[in-house]
Amino acid sequence: MDRFGDVEAFLAIVERGNLSAAARHLGRSLQAVSRSLAALEGSVGVELVHRTTHKAQPTEAGYDFYQRVKPALLEIVEARIQAGNRSAEPTGLLRIGGPELLGPSYLIPIVARFMEMHPKLEVELSLSNRFVDLAQEGLDLAIRIGELADSDLKARRLGVMRRVVFGAPSYFGKHGRPRHPRELAEHQCIFRNTDRDAGAWQFQEGGKPLSVKVGGRLHLDNAAASHAAVAIGLGIGRVPLWQIQDLVDSNTVEVILEGFEQPANSSPHRLASSSPATRKDTTFHRLPGSQSAHSKSGT
Repeated sequence: MDRFGDVEAFLAIVERGNLSAAARHLGRSLQAVSRSLAALEGSVGVELVHRTTHKAQPTEAGYDFYQRVKPALLEIVEARIQAGNRSAEPTGLLRIGGPELLGPSYLIPIVARFMEMHPKLEVELSLSNRFVDLAQEGLDLAIRIGELADSDLKARRLGVMRRVVFGAPSYFGKHGRPRHPRELAEHQCIFRNTDRDAGAWQFQEGGKPLSVKVGGRLHLDNAAASHAAVAIGLGIGRVPLWQIQDLVDSNTVEVILEGFEQPANSSPHRLASSSPATRKDTTFHRLPGSQSAHSKSGT
């Protein structure tokens, strides 16, 4: 038994008048209470309780010891309760960062549920497409899409992104529907100049990677604008499915070439949460359009 338990047993013996009553009060065996008292007396080097067959009374030294340790024990118990309550009920300000497009449709509903679960918690959500420095920006947690470079951040992979090729029915009605990725070379393709695969879209055919050069007359630097351009029939796009899920659900656009998509786990677009190594892991819900993956954390 630890020293705290030994002192607790001693106080119960003094207050209950004998070892048996103390054992019942603490929910411990008589032998365990007796061992705790003996251990405490051995530690302080003096007899604290005078035992008889039916009674246990504190000695003079024991009474003095009782008067000193009783308030201290109450303080320890109260501190434990407060620490436990703090651990069980998060309070304070939680600063979260995430991509702009992910925020309105996905992060906001999740954060709303999280705040409902923890009414004492205040949340500050910062949306940016930059890979910001968490410590410099004062963030506790960031949701990121892409590969995490080597750093001292603690990260957990939340899922992998399915990238799809899509277009509007109006475009397909005028220009036809590609049946093979190589046919994209004959179509207007819309992409951001800052995309990693700008001008060369990656597919898979027969289990082997396939790279197809694409081009178009419209060049954009904004994801939302490129989605809108595809939706009104200006061309064909290729993005993570979650970004256009609402357009797919409303039949505004259609996904094509599904049989040539890269496996999700080979795509560089992965959804992960990152936090400073001193912070606890935070798990968010799986997002529509992402495939579940085993969580992992590391530096």
